[in-house]
Amino acid sequence: MKWSRAHTLLALGLTIILTMSFVGIFAPWIAPQDPEQMSLPQHLEKPTLHHPFGLDENGCDVLSKVIYGARVSLGVAFAVIALSALVGLVYGSIAGYFSGWVETVMMRTVDMVYAFPSFLLALALVAVLGPSIRNLILALCLTSWTSFARLVRGEVLHLKEREYVTSARAVGSSHLRILVLHIWPNLLGLLIVQCTFALAGTIIAESGLSFLGLGVPASTPTWGSLLNSGRRVLGEAPHISFAAGIAILSVVLGFNLLGDGLRDLLDPRRGRNKV
Repeated sequence: MKWSRAHTLLALGLTIILTMSFVGIFAPWIAPQDPEQMSLPQHLEKPTLHHPFGLDENGCDVLSKVIYGARVSLGVAFAVIALSALVGLVYGSIAGYFSGWVETVMMRTVDMVYAFPSFLLALALVAVLGPSIRNLILALCLTSWTSFARLVRGEVLHLKEREYVTSARAVGSSHLRILVLHIWPNLLGLLIVQCTFALAGTIIAESGLSFLGLGVPASTPTWGSLLNSGRRVLGEAPHISFAAGIAILSVVLGFNLLGDGLRDLLDPRRGRNKV
């Protein structure tokens, strides 16, 4: 098989995501020290060989906080997108398959939710519910499922007119069987690509909420809270914000590269049209 641009993007993106996931999963064994271990006399110390990313305002190791932050950011992102994709798949499939008044009512509901700016809606929900990982996941799910529902509904409207679906109806297959065995498998590639791009957006949203102090509890190391703490001493210790920013940039870039590679591989015509 000829190596193409899509394979390069896929390999680069997958390498970044797998590396960051490995770091997050094995954070207790990889981190050089406890992220909450303080050394006040050395606070705001510049990067050294012993502390490659330096120390923060409390004398905590920034590298350890970045490593532990990967657990929160990636864990929240994967949980949010898994739940949002599942809800969007079921909701959009029902709306697209049955059409008529069912589709009208369901999609107008989606439009009402979609009309609110997603970050502001998540911000309001977390502010009401309080900072915790569970509330953060819930708030981001309530603002993320609509894009999956709209995508699935549009594709189901197209797929339900295919010959194999008509044949399944003719032999008496139930609606559930047609959806699960004939329509959903053809949605898999589209959903995977959408998930990769949605994961990048969720990482940014989670970091933004944590930056504002409305993500997870303050005692939990996150990239957003590290950015916020670095903002207060940006002129004196820019290494704090730089470390968190590079981590967020790397993961978002990884998911976008992965999504581009998958999209090109799953849509050969798009790949051929690219220079």
